[in-house]
Amino acid sequence: MELIHLAWDYVMHMDHHLGQIIAYFGPWVYVLFFMIIFCETGLVVTPILPGDSLIFATGTFAALGSLNAHLLFILLTIAAILGDTVNYWIGHFLGPKVFSSERLFLLNKKHLEKTHRFYERHGGKTIILARFIPIIRTFAPFVAGIGTMNYLKFISYNVIGGVAWVGMFVYGGYFFGNLPMVRKNFTLVILGIIFVSILPAVWEFLRHQFAKRTAPKA
Repeated sequence: MELIHLAWDYVMHMDHHLGQIIAYFGPWVYVLFFMIIFCETGLVVTPILPGDSLIFATGTFAALGSLNAHLLFILLTIAAILGDTVNYWIGHFLGPKVFSSERLFLLNKKHLEKTHRFYERHGGKTIILARFIPIIRTFAPFVAGIGTMNYLKFISYNVIGGVAWVGMFVYGGYFFGNLPMVRKNFTLVILGIIFVSILPAVWEFLRHQFAKRTAPKA
């Protein structure tokens, strides 16, 4: 409960806390941000780490002169691409070992075959779009690895998605984050970014639930 409270306090006062972190770590703060983005995208056990909101906030501090926007873009893009790559290979290594049974429902290798077919058909757009959806972006490359999506195809969309994701939020924060209206309502802007990020996932879930309920009637 205390951890949830601390996380909520951090989100609600991100501009204040981030300023303290930048002042405390100095140049090493780039390494810290690199590791946060790498872990958020590369480890399935850390999907709750900040992503969109953190990158946007660092862009606003870059506009103030506390950070270098171009260095942030380069480092965080590399972190995002490496994170997805590590996640892919973890899934690729674990998939055949975990989904090896024909008797167990959840770990049936038929699910592995279905996942492979899905990612071969739709994997490209899934990898790119997942970048902009919290939690899902952490699991998408892992599942792509489990489904043995073609690696050259994966890495191509991984790079495109990583560049687009980091670029949009770093430079979005740099150019718009310090407008008087945004600065005055910074917490609301951060919450808005989080809300808009999860909206596609919520919409897809509701659409799927509605389709399930109406299918028998049809």
